[in-house]
Amino acid sequence: MTTVDRWSGSDVRALREAKRMSLRQFAKHLGISDRMVSKWEAGGNDIHPRPVNQAALDTSLAQSSPEEQARFRLIRSGATGSTPRADIAEQTHPKGNNAHIRHPRDGKLMTLVEAGVFLCGPDDKPTWLPAFYLDVYPTTNADYGRFVTATGHRKPVHWTDGRCPKDQLDHPVVFVTWHDAVAYAAWAGKSLPSSQQWEKAARGTFGNTYPWGNSATPPKCNVRENGLRGTTPVDRYHSGTSPYGVYDMCGNVWEWCSTETDLGRHELKGSAFTSSFDRAAPSAFNDASADMYDDDTGFRCAAPAEELHNLPRPR
Repeated sequence: MTTVDRWSGSDVRALREAKRMSLRQFAKHLGISDRMVSKWEAGGNDIHPRPVNQAALDTSLAQSSPEEQARFRLIRSGATGSTPRADIAEQTHPKGNNAHIRHPRDGKLMTLVEAGVFLCGPDDKPTWLPAFYLDVYPTTNADYGRFVTATGHRKPVHWTDGRCPKDQLDHPVVFVTWHDAVAYAAWAGKSLPSSQQWEKAARGTFGNTYPWGNSATPPKCNVRENGLRGTTPVDRYHSGTSPYGVYDMCGNVWEWCSTETDLGRHELKGSAFTSSFDRAAPSAFNDASADMYDDDTGFRCAAPAEELHNLPRPR
């Protein structure tokens, strides 16, 4: 829940704009004169409404929709600079399992990414997305093995005698084309995330440069600088998780997205153990032919929130 310790005129303007009301509409909504609202907004950060009006503003914010609250946080942070983006993201989307479900088809843990605005791309363009769930971890060799057993789909070329090495069951599956990833997603009753969905889950609402914040910290992920020269278990990098608690959004393997960039080409996100850290920012662009497969390319899946919101939470 978004809260304001002490309302200022700038906060009032941010709430009115977030609710997309005219000055007169907002004044009527609060039960005060439009002259009063105009006075507050003109005063900016230097004016503070009386306690009775502070309470009315608290109520208005509390009763706002999730989309309106997301817009309010975005407008307010840009207008006042009072709270660092990374801190706001942490407060808005605390890491934890209170928004987690187990998908009924493939059993993978998924996390809710709420509807609302986030800062997208290298230019931090405000972009609205509906709510969706995303796999907390990339699709592992063990996950993919169940899919292969159930469907007879072709096995990755690095599996020995058609079976994944036992010491890599919890590593992300690789040597999968975009078509392979789509086939798994269809079997699981999901889809590949769009590049925007993937980026929001990685960066949070307010545009962290990296999943963990804005500091360039290669040890928080599996990239070339760390010298591991191969994939790692998908739950290894606890300190590198995103504001939604999602793992491996930087490094380990590139991940296929549904977004088509050209005929037969689709976006890849996240970088890999083969990539230098300067390619790891979730806002960075990469794409490849849908027929490409390599030892550093995998995927994870997404699903619309309305399809899953009634499922029981994991215990």
